[in-house]
Amino acid sequence: MRWSKTHIPTLKEDPQEAEIPSHRLMLRAGLIRRLGGGLYTFLPLGLKALRNVERIVREEMDRAGAIEVLMPALQPREIWEQSGRYELLSNVMFRIRDRQDRDLVLGPTHEEIITDLVAREINSYRQLPKTFYQIQTKFRDEIRPRFGLMRAKEFSMKDAYSFNTSPEDLETSYQAMYQAYVRIFERCGLRTKAVEADSGAMGGSSSHEFMVLADAGEDGIVECDACAYAANLERAERRAVAPADETPDRQPEPIATPGHKTIEDVARFLKAKPTDLIKTLIYTANGQPIAVLVPGDRDLNEHKLARLLPGQTLAMADDAQIEKATGAPVGFAGPVGLSLPIYADVSLQGRRRVITGANRADTHLQGVDLTRDVTFTAFADLAICREGDGCPRCAGTLHEKRGIEVGHVFKLGTKYSECFKATYLDPNGKEQVMIMGCYGIGVTRTLQAVIEQSHDAQGIIWPASIAPYQIAILPLNVSHAESLKTAESLMTTLEAQGFSVILDDRDERPGFKFKDADLLGFPLRVVVSERSLAAGQVEIKRRGVDEKVMVSCAEAAQKIVELLK
Repeated sequence: MRWSKTHIPTLKEDPQEAEIPSHRLMLRAGLIRRLGGGLYTFLPLGLKALRNVERIVREEMDRAGAIEVLMPALQPREIWEQSGRYELLSNVMFRIRDRQDRDLVLGPTHEEIITDLVAREINSYRQLPKTFYQIQTKFRDEIRPRFGLMRAKEFSMKDAYSFNTSPEDLETSYQAMYQAYVRIFERCGLRTKAVEADSGAMGGSSSHEFMVLADAGEDGIVECDACAYAANLERAERRAVAPADETPDRQPEPIATPGHKTIEDVARFLKAKPTDLIKTLIYTANGQPIAVLVPGDRDLNEHKLARLLPGQTLAMADDAQIEKATGAPVGFAGPVGLSLPIYADVSLQGRRRVITGANRADTHLQGVDLTRDVTFTAFADLAICREGDGCPRCAGTLHEKRGIEVGHVFKLGTKYSECFKATYLDPNGKEQVMIMGCYGIGVTRTLQAVIEQSHDAQGIIWPASIAPYQIAILPLNVSHAESLKTAESLMTTLEAQGFSVILDDRDERPGFKFKDADLLGFPLRVVVSERSLAAGQVEIKRRGVDEKVMVSCAEAAQKIVELLK
């Protein structure tokens, strides 16, 4: 491809809308252009790179035995009501109405649609297991679209769904997809970390996220410095620490704390440490009030609370509910004498001489012995993990990092197959419910994640596997007939061998061409100049490496192939 025959609108300055390096570089390199919040047009080079990612995904899905289908993006409301997710996902769904006044949604995902299809198409154990996948556009009404393709309203996703006959069968499908994801991200040049994750609105028993470690990542994760344990903050557990040997007081002592409601205010007022205080939070579970206790220097992980109370609808109590449940205004709740179910973080078990709210306005209690003075419903790991916590699997220490989620694999179980009556007849002729798995990759997000992880001050550093062009040939003087002829001959030879090549035939200064080539991140740059041709050579340079290699014109193609392989 000649540069003059395509469209590569590079920019000299950083666009104001760009928030992170990969977003800035995609705009500067002319890969994408913004239409509106969370909406982007792919320009020629961006689309070529995207198609390369899709090709890798397809190859590995096919290799893993998955079967490609294509489902509608436009879906009837009723199918979402059948699963119970029409209201659950109402905050992210685009909803429309057709001319017959029927309600439709633009699909944010496709669990409902594939399960409905399989329920009508498969009815025997002989047809199972099956894994179906698609690469398709998804739509989500993000509250705050940002970071370019990282959080967009319209994006490309690969979603796959396995249908199995037993938990063991599901594990086989799950591992096949897991290993396919490992290969996909390796082939895309990404360094990823698989972490345990919360299944959220997807449901199911367990899941893993594939994270690209990057400072700009939106997701917090922790990983152990001594073993393989890693999890996102929604899921992360920590090792319980035995409480210090605290001598109990005789009885809790009320103390006036007028106007001091927050942990920080009360600690400062009483000249105590936040770790000496207990944070008492009032929630409602299925409409009934409960109390949840965490250390004063910690925050509650609501995902852990939800897992402790499965099937219950949880919500923070409002001011009126708190006052009715505790007899005190917000900021003075405490567990002593509270006639509610009380759940506490495991680190509070056995704590003595702590400070809590007194369930009276402007009053706290000092010297509370949680073992003696409080009746607990259950202890569990309920706090958000943080840097320095102990690993739950070994004696190691957890460290916080930031990550970009590019893939997620779920064991869904029977949540959707029960809703849609996706059943089959087993060898004994008995009807059984299919067991499902779900496996997603953000294709457009993966593309940008590659750039976020692989760039320098000059621009993008593409891996050859997904680069829009693997080789850039730069004749420095296009008016010099021999330079142009040599460049064209080399392009023809390389393209015949299956490589993607762009020839910069612009009549521009060498420095201008070099800057664009570095910005666009082509893996190999071949420079053809009058000076090098005088010695019968061309110059080859790998992107991101300072070393330049001079090679004879006759051997140039062979050397380029060796470097790319």
